[in-house]
Amino acid sequence: MNDGVLPMFPLGMVVFPHQVVGLCVFEPRYRAMLTELRDQEFGTCMIERGSEVGGEDVRTSVGTVLRILGSQTLPNGQTLLRVEGTQCVEVASWLADSPYPRAAVRERCCDEIEIEPDLLRSTESAVRALRALRSEVVMDESLRHDCVMDSDPSVRGWQLCAMTPMSTLDQFKVLSLSNPNDRLRLVAEICCERYGDYQRLLARDASTYLLG
Repeated sequence: MNDGVLPMFPLGMVVFPHQVVGLCVFEPRYRAMLTELRDQEFGTCMIERGSEVGGEDVRTSVGTVLRILGSQTLPNGQTLLRVEGTQCVEVASWLADSPYPRAAVRERCCDEIEIEPDLLRSTESAVRALRALRSEVVMDESLRHDCVMDSDPSVRGWQLCAMTPMSTLDQFKVLSLSNPNDRLRLVAEICCERYGDYQRLLARDASTYLLG
């Protein structure tokens, strides 16, 4: 996309480029937005404070363009969307929220820097190891660690960001970095921290089992 005005759907979550997620659209203003979309694209950014419903929220200045892959309208008027992040954008200014949120945005050229191959490989190893360990701790939310990855280093880097179990705040920190190598370094650092957390949880559970 070129710089310009983009319909926005602020969320209490982060969506990375090349990540596919599901959304439920139920507010009248966003249902109206869907009827006026061009090229089946709109933007999203994370809500720092406030609610996803009703407006009067505080929004971040970095977001993602989403492309609609599929949709289904339910009998109650709600619409289920399957969307994929396409690229990062920076919000230059917010326009009036009526009839729905809109923002003047500009492209963030995040991926012009060549990704370091060794860094990409080591970060992927860290992400896969963390997902495998997490599946032992959170059995009912186990995550596959054999995911098929894209051969393009830029896409693969974003996929690793989306695959990493981390807090929403950490997700936003990762999204905000414009250098892809800096993103990978931060993801690897987060993986190391979370790996230690899960190891301690496993050790605690093992001790509880033995004492019980």
